Amino acid sequence: MRVSISLRLAQTDWAEASAYVTEAERLGVHDVWSAEAWGHDAVTPLAFMAARTSRIRLGTGIIQAGTRTPALVAMTAMSLASMSNGRFMLGLGVSGPQVIEGWHGIRFDRPVQRMREIVEIVRRAITGEHLAYKGKLYELPLPGGEGKAIRSAAPPQPGIPIYLATLSPKSLEMTGEIADGWLGTSFMPDHARIFTDHLAAGATRAGRSLGQLDLQAGGLVSFGDDVLRLIPARKPGLAFTLGAMGSRQHNFYNEAFRRAGYEDVAVEVQRLWLAGKREEAAARVPDELVLKTNLLGTDAMVRARLQAYRQAGITTLRVEPAGDGLQARLATLGRLLDLIRALG
Repeated sequence: MRVSISLRLAQTDWAEASAYVTEAERLGVHDVWSAEAWGHDAVTPLAFMAARTSRIRLGTGIIQAGTRTPALVAMTAMSLASMSNGRFMLGLGVSGPQVIEGWHGIRFDRPVQRMREIVEIVRRAITGEHLAYKGKLYELPLPGGEGKAIRSAAPPQPGIPIYLATLSPKSLEMTGEIADGWLGTSFMPDHARIFTDHLAAGATRAGRSLGQLDLQAGGLVSFGDDVLRLIPARKPGLAFTLGAMGSRQHNFYNEAFRRAGYEDVAVEVQRLWLAGKREEAAARVPDELVLKTNLLGTDAMVRARLQAYRQAGITTLRVEPAGDGLQARLATLGRLLDLIRALG
C-alpha cells in the first residue's frame, strides 16, 4: 500500500510546507495533493513543490471543475507535467453550489456531465489532437464564429493520469468508467461497498476491472495508548463535513454518510450546524464515526485499520499525520510508514 499526503488548505508558512513535503518524499511518501476551496488555488503550490522535490508525485486534489475552461485545465496539466518531469496528476472535482455559485459566480449546472466532458476534452488536448468537440455543455470551436480547431503547441503528454473526487452513485460510476484513479472522502472501509460497487460498475461498463484504478482514501493518523482521548478533537471536523460542506439541499458528504447507514446522525448534525449550534453538532457525532473515518490509537489499532483499508481495495492511503508542529507530524508519518512496511 502506497501513502499520499495533502497540503493544508490555508497554508501560509511555505518554508515549513516545503520542509514537510521534502521530508515526506525522503521517508517514502508516494504522492502529495494540493486542494482548493475558497483560499489558495490547487495549482500554484505544486509548481512551488516541483522545484523542491524530485520523486514524489504532485497532484491537484482537486481543481474545481467548471471554474476554468477545459483547454486551460489541459494547458495547466501539461505545464506542471513538463516542469516536474512527468510527476503531475490531474485531480478534478465538482465542488458544490455554495462555492461554485457563491465564490465563482458560475451556475452549478449538470456537474457530472460537465466533469465527463472536461475529461474528454483534456485527454484530446494532452494527446496532441485538434480540439474539435461537440458535447452537451462544451463545443469547440464555437459554431458561427471565427474560431477553428486548434492543436496544443506544447509537446503531447498523454500519460498524465486523471483522478476524480466523487461521492454520488452516478459520479462514482463515471469515475470507474473514465478515470485513472479515485480520490475518496467520507470513506469508511467498513462500508466501502457504497463506493466501490458503483466504481466497479463503471469500470465494467468500460471493459476493465476496478483493480485498474488507483483508489485513494484514508484519514487523520494519531497514535496514543488512550484512544478515548484522541476522539473528541476529531468531532468538530466531522460536524463541519456533515453540516457545512454544502447547502441544506446539496451536501454530497452528508449524503455519503447517510448511504453508509448514518441517516439519523447525518440529519441531526446538519440540522444543529445550520442552526448555529456547532458545539452541539460536534457532540452529536458518535465515537464510532470518528474511529471509522480515521486511524487512531496504538500501533496494533492503527495496524488493524490499515488492514481494513487494504481489504476494502484501497491502493493508496491518503493521510493527515497529527502532531503539534512539523517534527511531530513527521514523526507520526514515519511511524505510520514503518507499520505499513512491516505489513509487507
